[in-house]
Amino acid sequence: MDEKLSASDRLAADTAMGAVTLLVGDLDGMTAYYRDAVTLEVLSADGDAVTLGRAGRPIVILRQEPALRHAAPGSAGLFHTAILFETQTALAAALYSVARRAPGTFTGSADHLVSQAFYFTDPEGNGVELYWDRARSEWSWTHGQVEMDTLYLDPNAFLGQHLTEEATLGATAAEAAAVGHVHLSVGDVATARAFYVDALGFDATHALGSSALFVSVGGYHHHMAMNVWNSRGAGPRMPALGLGRVDLALPDGDALGELGERLRHHGFEVRDDGRTLSFDDPWNNAILATAAS
Repeated sequence: MDEKLSASDRLAADTAMGAVTLLVGDLDGMTAYYRDAVTLEVLSADGDAVTLGRAGRPIVILRQEPALRHAAPGSAGLFHTAILFETQTALAAALYSVARRAPGTFTGSADHLVSQAFYFTDPEGNGVELYWDRARSEWSWTHGQVEMDTLYLDPNAFLGQHLTEEATLGATAAEAAAVGHVHLSVGDVATARAFYVDALGFDATHALGSSALFVSVGGYHHHMAMNVWNSRGAGPRMPALGLGRVDLALPDGDALGELGERLRHHGFEVRDDGRTLSFDDPWNNAILATAAS
């Protein structure tokens, strides 16, 4: 990881990802996809907003914005929301459900050494990753960089090995899941590093030259990532369907206060209501940080 800095220069090690808010045109259709195909549970529905998650934990918040349109190709924004399952059986059940209910949304799969992942595009073009982590003792680190790769992973073989009859009948639907990481499309990696590492306080854990950067806290492989694969040179986003907000869950008020001070020190505007901090990255991707206590 990066050279050691004082604790106040880094995000707290037990910071976690919160829910991802998506601005959608078809609230009913998007709710059906995340509920019936991805196997999330509707936790609340209030007018133009639906919150879906697992075991009481919000994962995706859908907010209807009928006046908005899709962003132009090449824009910055969401690359994918990555939902982490605790067991391979639960991941297999979700994969089976999407394959059965929305097979046309599947876009690929990969073994990343640290994880096994399956990729989809939801009905409004937002990327979705469903994945399971290998034990941290099986991850390899070299000079502060976690070793990751993109190896072939056969989805049918994965289902054959891990899907149980009970899981196909919904036995894993109540098991916990969470946003494991959020991957963004940005205009350039150097600017992303200056914001997400230097100002926000993540540790850089993996880099692919000038095309992608992976960052985390607490020795995780990545809580966020930024790439330019579809968006090199993109400027600040205009209002559009897609990513509405990324939430960060900090452990306490002290950690929240340190984050606010750090962002201001680096010249970023922070909105502080005493309980939350809200701010935008250089591409107008909105982030909300909250304190657990």
